[in-house]
Amino acid sequence: MENVHVGVQLGQEPAGLVRGDMASARWEVDVLPVVDDDGRIDLRGPAVQGKRGERFLYLTWGDVRSDGSFARFRRAKLMVSDIDRKLLEAAVEADGQLVAVIALTDDRGGPVCARVRPPAIRWRAA
Repeated sequence: MENVHVGVQLGQEPAGLVRGDMASARWEVDVLPVVDDDGRIDLRGPAVQGKRGERFLYLTWGDVRSDGSFARFRRAKLMVSDIDRKLLEAAVEADGQLVAVIALTDDRGGPVCARVRPPAIRWRAA
């Protein structure tokens, strides 16, 4: 592959594609917090995947071909369900943002993939 990019997956499509060899990348996605009858916070939005209690966001890796098509070859699953409940509650109450910080490459220098959980991902309020 010669034109590797990474982006956030919205539904089934990549968005905000960034070249895979960039020093850093940043995406902003809209996520709606919904408080259920038990007081638990559920997250919804175009980038939110999975069923209730198991929500996640995908970073999707692919080769952008000369015709502009995206040939996905790998995805990283950012487990929203792993966000500390108190941090999530504080962000919702403050109508704030959550920021995830991760390395986009694995220990061998390849694209990060599979489930990304702490300590490989750090969530913080912004």
